[in-house]
Amino acid sequence: MPHWSVYTGRDEPHDGIDDLPAPPPWRAFDGGPALPPPHDGDDATAVSPDRVHRAKSYVATEESVRLVNAALCLRRPLLVTGPPGTGKSSLAYAVARELRLGPVLRWNITSRSSLSDGLYQYDPLSRLYAAREGQDGPGDVEDHLRLGPLGTALLPYERPRALLVDEIDKSDLDLPNDLLNVLEEGQYEIPELVRAARHSGDGTAEVLADGTDTPVAVRRGRVRCRAFPFVVLTSNGEREFPPAFLRRCVRLKLRHPGRDQLTHIVQAHLDTPHGDADRLITRFLERASGGELATDQLLNALYLTGVAGLDAESRDDLAEQLMPYLSATADGDGL
Repeated sequence: MPHWSVYTGRDEPHDGIDDLPAPPPWRAFDGGPALPPPHDGDDATAVSPDRVHRAKSYVATEESVRLVNAALCLRRPLLVTGPPGTGKSSLAYAVARELRLGPVLRWNITSRSSLSDGLYQYDPLSRLYAAREGQDGPGDVEDHLRLGPLGTALLPYERPRALLVDEIDKSDLDLPNDLLNVLEEGQYEIPELVRAARHSGDGTAEVLADGTDTPVAVRRGRVRCRAFPFVVLTSNGEREFPPAFLRRCVRLKLRHPGRDQLTHIVQAHLDTPHGDADRLITRFLERASGGELATDQLLNALYLTGVAGLDAESRDDLAEQLMPYLSATADGDGL
């Protein structure tokens, strides 16, 4: 039997995902026909410098490595909670890079997000206009439809896709349960394509997927996954989730990094002289004991004080101004 741990948290990409053990019988999916895994170059945003840097510089803890592997093996979503700036969303990019899962599909959640937004977008007005101009027939609905990040992740890929559902705690009350049903079944229907299938020979529609201009085949309006996607749901802890939702997720709680992890994070992101970095890390930890701070505040301070050409006293003053508390109460401005 293959070893259940395929993600290592190290820097080098590999094909270990091919050695992932078979899913539990209750989490096996058989969608088809199988689609080849996409390349990073298929999505221009996947090779943008910021995303590449986030993936390469992520410093994983032993706990995060263990629970990422648990989510992959069980074919369950990974719910990642923790304070701002602890690397919740960066984890998805790091896993996708190491396991060569292709471009990360990202769905940013707001209070107005609905399940259909993540599955697909349909533009009925453009179709109505095309019909008036005599450009559309009854089966041309796919020209006005595009799969969303969730809908694309559930296509029958040979390898899991990586899906980041960012800040799900900002959603309305119904979205977690609506999302749970789709992820539990690993499939969904597109009603517009189901109706249009009655007017086509084999019921196949060529639909654009999220992040690419290459169409994929959807049979009779139904999509079912083959390899369950690696789903990362992030939350800043602004709300509670229903028990039914929580029990179907693998849960990872990220904490503020200590000195050793901060040192590794700084080394991964910046080429900063050890003495300067150590002094600012110490000051950051001292301030963090009295209020909420984020790791990227430390990185900003280290970067700017390193390029500003200031003397030691001026660098310290500037660093202090770049590391204000994230809550007004900690700064003494609360009621």
